[in-house]
Amino acid sequence: MIGKGARSQEVVEAMKKYKCVYFAAIGGAGALLAKSIKKAEVIAYEDLGPEAVRRLEVESFPAIVAQDIYGNNLYVEGMKKYARRISEVETG
Repeated sequence: MIGKGARSQEVVEAMKKYKCVYFAAIGGAGALLAKSIKKAEVIAYEDLGPEAVRRLEVESFPAIVAQDIYGNNLYVEGMKKYARRISEVETG
């Protein structure tokens, strides 16, 4: 999956079960991302058009793995790291 915000816990559990990763990309960067796609194949829900599920073959893909197949979540980890830094600054 590719998007710009965190996934729900239900989706995270499905990602772990089916070994799916979630890529975070900058909003509005679709044209840049498209340049990295070398092959795209619709694998499910073809009737949904642009929302269909596709298998992509990419090269030099400018996105970050925000959530992985193990449940690691860059959004959660980033907030924890930020909170620690703020706490350190406040306590001196």
